[in-house]
Amino acid sequence: MKAYVLRSYGSPDELQLTDVATPVPGPGEVLVRVRATSVQPWDWHHMRGEPYLSRLMPGSLGLREPKITILGADVAGEVAAVGEGVTEFAPGDEVFAMPPEGGGFGEYVCIAERLLAPKPKSLSFEQAAAVPLAAGTALLAVRDAGRVEPGRRVLINGASGGVGTFAVQLAKAYGAHVTAVCGARNADLVRSLGADEVIDYKKEDFTRGAERYDVLLYLAGNRSFAECRRVLTRKGVCVLVGAAAGRWVQPMGRMMGTLAAAAFTSQKAVLADVVGYPDSRGNLLELTAFIEDGTLRPVIDRVYPFEDLRAAVRYQEEGHAPGKVVVTV
Repeated sequence: MKAYVLRSYGSPDELQLTDVATPVPGPGEVLVRVRATSVQPWDWHHMRGEPYLSRLMPGSLGLREPKITILGADVAGEVAAVGEGVTEFAPGDEVFAMPPEGGGFGEYVCIAERLLAPKPKSLSFEQAAAVPLAAGTALLAVRDAGRVEPGRRVLINGASGGVGTFAVQLAKAYGAHVTAVCGARNADLVRSLGADEVIDYKKEDFTRGAERYDVLLYLAGNRSFAECRRVLTRKGVCVLVGAAAGRWVQPMGRMMGTLAAAAFTSQKAVLADVVGYPDSRGNLLELTAFIEDGTLRPVIDRVYPFEDLRAAVRYQEEGHAPGKVVVTV
């Protein structure tokens, strides 16, 4: 099979399209013929091995070279073969998943049966590939970390990005009044997704507004917790998903600093970690229910062919894509 293999940290040029052995499913595994994947910060974080501090911590980054050599944390495709003991899927079934160790940047990938879910029938492979990591993160941020319920006021910083576009829709689905922070060019987009109000971050500092919010979903930017807590209610929650990246420490430093600072206030700071969540399939099934009843839809900015995957990574790294960047395989 063909796959983009990462043998050393660096730019998208380090993703080498080459022939590798097609994996064979082991017990409890399913071999999926990948039809589409998506590109996101998870990929370039592993591609560049940044922030450098994370290489010293237990996890999926190697100290000098990548542990994950075929990236791609979103997969939508067809079952090609099943391993011993697999009972829920058969060849030809359309599925989607978020394999925690990647594999979407190749034509085939083996995925544990417990991580797979049937692809939503109303979505194409390209649309389904936009869902797992970004929508799963948004779901954890809204449902679990933010505990959003009817009547709560939610502020979403970074509302037009991959996670943000799902977060706006999910916060509305859970009954919140949603204020979205994004650039003016994406204001109509987030309103179409259900945002009640929009703040143009280039014209207004959301941390200086008069409104107070029960939940702040912090998906982008470089504001401190001291600044963010100004707009939270006395027992408000700041949900941390992402922040401005850096080569050495950030965003880890800012996020850990926020958690530490919040320990001394009545307001809380909570991480939303979809990669470490134990029930990935359960999240996918819940998201599928929202998709099939028309409550949730993926927003796709651009679709690239497999041969242009490196260009897709470069574009996503710029950080200006409204919604998701998808690659057909």
